[in-house]
Amino acid sequence: MSAQANKELIERFYAAFDRKDGHAMAECYSSDVHFSDPAFGDLHGPRAEAMWQMLLDAPGDVRVELLEHDADEKTGTAHWRATYVFSQTGRPVVNDVRARFTFRDGLISEHHDQFDFHRWARQALGAPGLLLGWTPFMRSAVRRKANARLEEHTGVQAQRRY
Repeated sequence: MSAQANKELIERFYAAFDRKDGHAMAECYSSDVHFSDPAFGDLHGPRAEAMWQMLLDAPGDVRVELLEHDADEKTGTAHWRATYVFSQTGRPVVNDVRARFTFRDGLISEHHDQFDFHRWARQALGAPGLLLGWTPFMRSAVRRKANARLEEHTGVQAQRRY
């Protein structure tokens, strides 16, 4: 695909995210997409799509701003910001994220988000995040909990289909 088409794909992805349209977000991904970020670690295919839907299904509003982005024929980048209330603590979060993409056949085949985990933990978790957010222990604990919630969410979604 052209650089322009890939830039437009990034725009569609984040516009869908901002309007809480998980189906439209999933349409931007290849079926075997590889996603990663500091909170969930590595997710592949349907688990990556389910993660976004789980986040969108959480109570409260999320505002997503695509601040800047670029792409060529094979790769792309984005700088985006999410503003929301972390559902587990009720604390407000403004997460500043840098994303890297790889494209294949007009879709996102790799999506890697990076953000300051300690900054996120301070906002989302309060004092525990402030004191321990920089530690591998805290990152591991958050990742375990996030993936457990994802497993629970995908189980509930599967039950709704039958």
